[in-house]
Amino acid sequence: MTISDLQTPFQAQMTWAPPSAQVPVREGWVDVPGTRLFYWDTGGNGEPIVLLHPATGSAAIWLYQQPVFAAAGYRVIAYSRRGHVPSQRGDEGSHGTASADLHLLVEHLGLDRFHIVGSAAGGFIVPDYALSHPERLASMVIASSQGGGEDPHYRATIQRIASKQFIDMPASFRELGPSYRAGNPEGVTQWEELEHKALFGGRIRQPNENALTWENLARIKVPALMFTGDADLYIPPWLMMEYARHIPGRETAIIPGAGHSAYWEQPEIFNKLVLDFVARHPIKTSS
Repeated sequence: MTISDLQTPFQAQMTWAPPSAQVPVREGWVDVPGTRLFYWDTGGNGEPIVLLHPATGSAAIWLYQQPVFAAAGYRVIAYSRRGHVPSQRGDEGSHGTASADLHLLVEHLGLDRFHIVGSAAGGFIVPDYALSHPERLASMVIASSQGGGEDPHYRATIQRIASKQFIDMPASFRELGPSYRAGNPEGVTQWEELEHKALFGGRIRQPNENALTWENLARIKVPALMFTGDADLYIPPWLMMEYARHIPGRETAIIPGAGHSAYWEQPEIFNKLVLDFVARHPIKTSS
């Protein structure tokens, strides 16, 4: 399947089942400068997919992705960034960069090449890592994310969207679309439970290793997919396309019926998009 710009060949979920039973994982810790980060890993010989959580999440949020990606034959890995449970905050004077922390995890796990999927704030790390370590990535997915773009006009548009009144709203209102909140109150409660215990001590905003200017995004050669929900209040379709058009050869899609947490609100479409994309960009092994 080829994903064309702004096509939505998907039928939104209108009913939701609880997450499937999770695949057994190996849990561990990786040392990064000043602290330690928690991760889980389904293991096996499949191609690795590393999942990067939103600011409202942690390694615990991928309940709809972990068993599906593992059943498709992939080795699924997720970790909690600094300050996200149960990872530690570390030295308050220096938090390093999220891209460097990710690379230490990759080295710790012995990953030669892998696929990367970042949602919301996790999607800021994806292009930064692709610029620093393109040789390690088979594909990259930026999901429901403003992507850390630094263009002044782009930032001004974001400021018009993310006003103080908007930020002061409850997280579940900002990040779950109205269709999901209306149709699945039990799912909203579970999302809120995960969000409420995901972060302690306030969010840590780590700097990028690279300036995420339009010029630098144009240097990315890693196969890229970017998508957002049609009801995403942070990154509506128009704003996503303004960002995506600067990544050469990228593919884009819009998920119907989804707000900012498409991984949770529309997991069937989210999972299909990711799995179809990574399957078309397999890790090539040297002969």
